[in-house]
Amino acid sequence: MFRRTYFQRNSQQRNLKTTILTNFLKKMAFTGSLRKTLFGLLLVMIFLVMLLYWNENQSPIKPAGSAMLFARIFHREGVVGGSEGSEALVALPPPKVNSPEKAWTYKCVNNRCVRQHYIEPSDPESAFGGSTTGKRVPFLTCTMTCGPINIWPQPTGKASIGSKASRFRLSDVHFNVKTAHKPVEDLLWDAFRVFKEELRAVLVARGAGADEADSSTVTENGDAARGKGQQDVGAKVEGSAAKIRFYKAVDDSRYDVDRFDVRINVLKSPEIHLTMQTDEGYNMTVGHTARSLVVKVFANSFFGAKHALTTLQQLIWFDDEERILKVLNKALIEDVPRFNFRGLMLDTSRHYFSVESIKRTLVGMSHSKLNRFHWHITDSQSFPLVSKHYPQLAQYGAYSDREIYTADDIRDIVQFARERGIQVIPEIDAPAHAGNGWDWGPKHNLGDLSLCINQQPWSYYCGEPPCGQLNPKNNNTYLILQKLYEELLDLTGPLDYFHLGGDEVNLECWQQHFNESDMRTLWCDFMQQAYHRLQIANKGVAPKMVAVWSSGLTNYPCLSKNSFAVQVWGGSKWQENFQLISAGFNLVISHVDAWYLDCGFGSWRSTAEGACSPYRNWQTVYKHRPWDEMKLTSLQMRQILGGEACLWTEQVDESTLDSRLWPRAAALAERLWTDPVEEIYSESVPKDTFNRMSVFRNHLLELGLRAEPIFPKYCAQNQDECV
Repeated sequence: MFRRTYFQRNSQQRNLKTTILTNFLKKMAFTGSLRKTLFGLLLVMIFLVMLLYWNENQSPIKPAGSAMLFARIFHREGVVGGSEGSEALVALPPPKVNSPEKAWTYKCVNNRCVRQHYIEPSDPESAFGGSTTGKRVPFLTCTMTCGPINIWPQPTGKASIGSKASRFRLSDVHFNVKTAHKPVEDLLWDAFRVFKEELRAVLVARGAGADEADSSTVTENGDAARGKGQQDVGAKVEGSAAKIRFYKAVDDSRYDVDRFDVRINVLKSPEIHLTMQTDEGYNMTVGHTARSLVVKVFANSFFGAKHALTTLQQLIWFDDEERILKVLNKALIEDVPRFNFRGLMLDTSRHYFSVESIKRTLVGMSHSKLNRFHWHITDSQSFPLVSKHYPQLAQYGAYSDREIYTADDIRDIVQFARERGIQVIPEIDAPAHAGNGWDWGPKHNLGDLSLCINQQPWSYYCGEPPCGQLNPKNNNTYLILQKLYEELLDLTGPLDYFHLGGDEVNLECWQQHFNESDMRTLWCDFMQQAYHRLQIANKGVAPKMVAVWSSGLTNYPCLSKNSFAVQVWGGSKWQENFQLISAGFNLVISHVDAWYLDCGFGSWRSTAEGACSPYRNWQTVYKHRPWDEMKLTSLQMRQILGGEACLWTEQVDESTLDSRLWPRAAALAERLWTDPVEEIYSESVPKDTFNRMSVFRNHLLELGLRAEPIFPKYCAQNQDECV
């Protein structure tokens, strides 16, 4: 009886437990999906917390402002090498910076870097037994401390640089400005901010740690709030709010200096806008005493001081073995440009280029010491400029509603350029090359603003399709131009040089509409009217120099040599060069056979001539010295304002922009800054020029530009062997 009751009781208990377990498992089954969701959310939250912690503690320095250009750049495009109307956010990966070449070390032999195989001495598993002694010396460290000076463009005056380098921390770089002019001081602080941002971006691209990448911030007294103890404090001011972050101390034994002072003294000019009379020269010394490095700069203008900062930046490099910034610690440089006008033209009508890509171009210009960005904004293909007075121009003329430049875009580009010592020169081409965007006049009771728009056969009525030429007898056309000039001058600031266009006027287009005995008088009337409207737009006074493109019409005696300059684009041996000089015109030279960077890629259309050949390599650009070939006298040389490389974009879009420009535009920069004469008549440039160009091309890569190579990498690793 007892045993039966015991077993019955145990059986009941077992049944109860089984029932409870079964019910629990059923409930678990019902809530399984919910549990999976909650578990997934928990994992996401843990990941986000870890990511935030990592960003805040391990990588506090994020590319900002111009430094964004040197990380990953996202481009807003309407058409990027694809079908019309495709509007996508296109991410272009940053160019690859050369990875450390662990297999090689370099030794300075007779002022030349010689490559040697490197075997890690401490590598016990090496089959070769670790035979190399000492630290690996990267190529850049060798080439910066061995042989000729690696500065591009080469200084024009006295230049002596030591071969010893100092290791420094970016946060120890301090800035001091002496000038009587507050606008100059403010702009120099902007330039110094750019200087540090670009160095920081190089460190970030190289994967440097927080200490090397500068945990501090630039303050107005040039000091960073970084203590020498348990903490480093960096305060970054963004707008009106300051963010303070704390960082761990770093090992000071890695560095040769505790303080890196950059002291700039601007002696004269209060100007922050470039002119033809601006003194861009500078004197710079670099000295190292004890654990202090001092850079002293004397210049007469902001622009000279900015060029000194650019030169200083070229004395700095990243050593990928020690993973640290180094600078040559002894230098004396006297430098001043040979020509005041050192330009680069970009056509943004045939293809649209984003603001970011234009800024990247300005970065390359700044480091090459090019100073005039000639922005050919509009043409017959498209009118991307949004006018506040006449928005119809972009509504009817832009490729899409995203491929446009607003007033804010232009302001942004102008300020970005000014901080880098560059003047933006906008051009609305007129009267020719003005079609799409000008066809809305009759709908708004303004008459025909442009004639021959998209007319066929195009070869009769324009230089290339589509056709379009402004109506010289419609007063509304001039009124629109006046308002456009007014807007552009307001956005760019005062200009002493303004471009009116005047390229490839087709008299056949006008001839079918007007019965004139001499059609050239129509062109003269148009240019005089455009000049007058520019005067009105500029508050009654035209800019000191007004430019037009050269053509068969510029020789016609109607433009004043005292008011007009001519941009000569024809061949270097064309008679127009001598005719314009003899007529007394000032010239900006852009010879098609040397300084047209779009040439050499074949014809882009099936009929008529559509290309200029051959390809102009950087040596061709570099060696072109037209004033010497023309045998100009010293008096005639005063009429040469300088030169300009041109990139027309029939076959260029944002995907190929950098490689078409760089480093060839830098070759022009040295021609116009230094104008070297050594071996000018030989078939090749000097060996040291090849080496400097190779180093500068790598400098452009580190700045985020996709510059094309000048020879195989073997030639870069084995100095002078290929040239």
